[in-house]
Amino acid sequence: MRDKVDSILGKILIIIMSVMVINVIWQVFTRFVVDTPSSFTDELARYLMIWLGILGAAYVSGRNMHVAIDVLPQRSSTQRQKKFKQIVYILIIAFALFAMVIGGLRLVYITYVLDQKSPALQIPLAFVYFSIPLSGALIIYYKIYDLLNTK
Repeated sequence: MRDKVDSILGKILIIIMSVMVINVIWQVFTRFVVDTPSSFTDELARYLMIWLGILGAAYVSGRNMHVAIDVLPQRSSTQRQKKFKQIVYILIIAFALFAMVIGGLRLVYITYVLDQKSPALQIPLAFVYFSIPLSGALIIYYKIYDLLNTK
């Protein structure tokens, strides 16, 4: 199951990055070649960057490639290292749950109820902000999996 989630998330990130590159190339082309800048490309690039960064954080967390300060655990016994990992996983789960999932869902709800839309694309900002609770849920999934399989 985890490999399937990794694969799907990786492909989504590749698609987002590809669309972002095409979008920026179009923006540069319309600005400097056609001399009539496209009105939506700047905003689309910004929202794609948000999705790429937030979902990318979940992907990196799932691959355990995130930045870590491991001076203290490296100097400890293997049993203590296991305890450190478990504590860190629990703290990450708590942060992802409270800040990203619950806080993110509140942000999505507020922007949805207020019917806030982006200026150029006219898409609901709730859709843009939905990347936060989605990424938080993925991080929780990965860290619970890691917690249950700590060696």
